[in-house]
Amino acid sequence: MAKMLVTTTENIPGHPYTVIGEVFGLTTQSKNLMRNIGAGLKGIVGGEIKDYTKMLDESRNVAVDRLRENAAELGADAVVMMRFDSSSISQDMQSVAAYGTAVKFTTSD
Repeated sequence: MAKMLVTTTENIPGHPYTVIGEVFGLTTQSKNLMRNIGAGLKGIVGGEIKDYTKMLDESRNVAVDRLRENAAELGADAVVMMRFDSSSISQDMQSVAAYGTAVKFTTSD
């Protein structure tokens, strides 16, 4: 099965659709000891904390994959108006949510 189309736009050119409903994907990641040590050192000297950036990128990918799974369970062909939300649960945990609207393509006669 090809990956389900997920877009931040409301319309998909050439693909009329009906709305199925809202879908989401969620993940929560914690920082490991090595990332915390590296972040502490970067906090002193400044600069990008690449391990945290990598963790957030991985979290976004997991959230979108789960969004696709949620949409597929509803029989969707695509997800439109996808957005991300993230927040810190504690000093060492980050939550990322991907959410959007599941749609089913319709044929125009």
